[in-house]
Amino acid sequence: MTENEQTVYEMVGGADTFRQLVDTFYAKVEADEKLRAIFPEDLEPGKEWQYLFLIQRWGGPTLYHQQRGHPRMRARHMPYAITADLRDLWVQHMLDSMTEVGIEDPAYTILKEYFEQGATFMVNRY
Repeated sequence: MTENEQTVYEMVGGADTFRQLVDTFYAKVEADEKLRAIFPEDLEPGKEWQYLFLIQRWGGPTLYHQQRGHPRMRARHMPYAITADLRDLWVQHMLDSMTEVGIEDPAYTILKEYFEQGATFMVNRY
């Protein structure tokens, strides 16, 4: 990255935007019977970890690593039965949340590609 390039974290407006994204996304998860069924009863810890992970991943403070270490995303998701259909629901809710929060290109496209690929990697039941 050159001196004039922005991180995705900067493009979207920083931590506040990622907090809104996570809150909006989790509200959609809570309202979706199928997707909600694979999440833990208490959503608050997951919301906080997702928020910290996203701000770190996209150029913000490294609080996730400081508090939790390496993300180990696939291993952390293995206890949950994630099918391709649930992956698709997850992605759709995340994309809808990005639109609702007002994330625009180029950040939208970068995040969309990341979420689609990452969600596919989490599928563990066929």
